[in-house]
Amino acid sequence: MTTPLSCRNYIDGQWLSAGGEATLESRNPADKTEVVATFPRSQVKDVDTAVAAARKAYRSWRTVPAPARAEYIFRVGEILLQHKEELAQLISREMGKPLTEARGDVQEGIDCAFYSAGEGRRLFGQTTPSEMSNKFAMTVRMPIGVCALITPWNFPVAIPCWKAMPALVCGNTVILKPAEDTSACATKLIEIFQQAGLPPGVINLVHGVGEEAGKALVEHPNVDLVSFTGSSETGAFVGATCGRTHKRVCLEMGGKNAQVVMEDADLELALDGAVWGAFGTTGQRCTATSRLILHRDIKEKFTAMLYERTSKLRLGAGIDPNADIGPIVNEKQLQQVRKYLDIAREEGAKVLIGGEIASEGSLKNGYFFQPTILDDVTPDMRVAREEIFGPVVVLIEVSSFEDAIAILNDSNYGLSSSVYTRDINRAFTAMRDIEAGITYINGPTIGAEVHLPFGGVKQTGNGHREAGTTALDVFTEWKSVYVDFSGSLQRAQIDNRS
Repeated sequence: MTTPLSCRNYIDGQWLSAGGEATLESRNPADKTEVVATFPRSQVKDVDTAVAAARKAYRSWRTVPAPARAEYIFRVGEILLQHKEELAQLISREMGKPLTEARGDVQEGIDCAFYSAGEGRRLFGQTTPSEMSNKFAMTVRMPIGVCALITPWNFPVAIPCWKAMPALVCGNTVILKPAEDTSACATKLIEIFQQAGLPPGVINLVHGVGEEAGKALVEHPNVDLVSFTGSSETGAFVGATCGRTHKRVCLEMGGKNAQVVMEDADLELALDGAVWGAFGTTGQRCTATSRLILHRDIKEKFTAMLYERTSKLRLGAGIDPNADIGPIVNEKQLQQVRKYLDIAREEGAKVLIGGEIASEGSLKNGYFFQPTILDDVTPDMRVAREEIFGPVVVLIEVSSFEDAIAILNDSNYGLSSSVYTRDINRAFTAMRDIEAGITYINGPTIGAEVHLPFGGVKQTGNGHREAGTTALDVFTEWKSVYVDFSGSLQRAQIDNRS
């Protein structure tokens, strides 16, 4: 048993204890007897200190040339690469995902660093003709200010990098408030930013619980932007608060993603996608495949294939090389998944496999749930409409492609989607008609790439996108600039009375 990491806040270039004495723990979800880290339960005064440091640093950081800002982020990527295995091991211990997936989590941070660094030389504006002679017109990107980044536990390196790296390249300063379950991962990540030499106050870390430290950040009058990833319920509060206080806000929330398998699909390929999409990261990702919409002609055969493959999946600790599925992140989430299985049974769904907490043998001290398939599910059932965030997938039968698309779209969410078909006409129709921010053809609902926009429609978000060049639109404001070198007053068309 390793000694727990003692985490502190990182404010104005210093590692500081919180003003109060209260501390919290993060535990290994595969073995709840192991304390991975302790961290401060920060309060409003700690948030005030962090915001003041970020506000002070912003005045000088915004004037550093963007290519120079980007060089710091490139160095972060180089250091992440050196510490990839160390961070992956920590991710597996602290939030439970298998080590292979944890390495991918860190790699996403590395990719984001190198991609974001390149944007330091591509913060393009526009030049455009003026409607008058001897007048020059252009647009430029300007930083917004102090950004509060509130991140979840399921991708404890990738998501903070998605937010912090473009924000910093754009000239903002940031305060990271990580999930309580992954305080150690956040601490190690900020240590890497520190090693890269960022000036004091440019990046800050405040631990604590959402209802206290997170809420204080969202409500703080000197925070200019909030970027939040988490539940739709909390996101609604964040969005409403930012609306009242005129803050820029970027929300990435829930999903109830569907994979459609048509009668002409490559069933082995679709099976690979369904198993990976439903059970990767133990189903604890906003893009997880929660619904399998199956054409009736292949449903019986595909269900049998899915059952057989699922029955062979092995539960275990993330650091166990033989484990296919890790634990649920904590007791509260474990009970949430179990509650949905009770709801499924009450609604008349059939549990084909799984459906119970797993506690035998080496699993006894962890938060494990059996990989679960629910059949006889109708689109109106709660398990077909609400996000479960666990290793549970529901099967819905359809008789046509049109029905499949209609059921896929009949959701409060619109993040990711997937269609397996050999028909190119269906594929392009799906790309046009599916109401989601992401659509895969002959691929699973998970697997975003850092240079493409990430986000969704409906209750999944508020229209912004993370990653790709669209992240620049979150973290910059547009400024229009006019230069009149005519030597006389020229009235624009809006002011011309003739």
